Amino acid sequence: MTEWAFITHHGLVLLYTSGHPQCTAREMALAVNITERTVHRVLDNLEAGGYIKRQRTGKGNLYQINPGLGLRHELTRDVLAGDLLKALGSQRRRKPKTV
Repeated sequence: MTEWAFITHHGLVLLYTSGHPQCTAREMALAVNITERTVHRVLDNLEAGGYIKRQRTGKGNLYQINPGLGLRHELTRDVLAGDLLKALGSQRRRKPKTV
């Protein structure tokens, strides 16, 4: 059976970024289980769409989410990005990953 998920890479990167605003692309890639190259492409898309802002901080970035922007698909345009993040648990206390 082919592996699939309900939430796209874009949604997962946005969710991870909302809980880890100073994370690196490598950290995102490991958490979402995608390549760093894909993370950079997704971040570029999210920034171009207005869903995130990147602010350079020394060697890294600080990511800010725009929770008031509606989702992109016509069936979900009335759902705000912030509502999606809340539904996915972005407000929960994050526990460190254990391996």
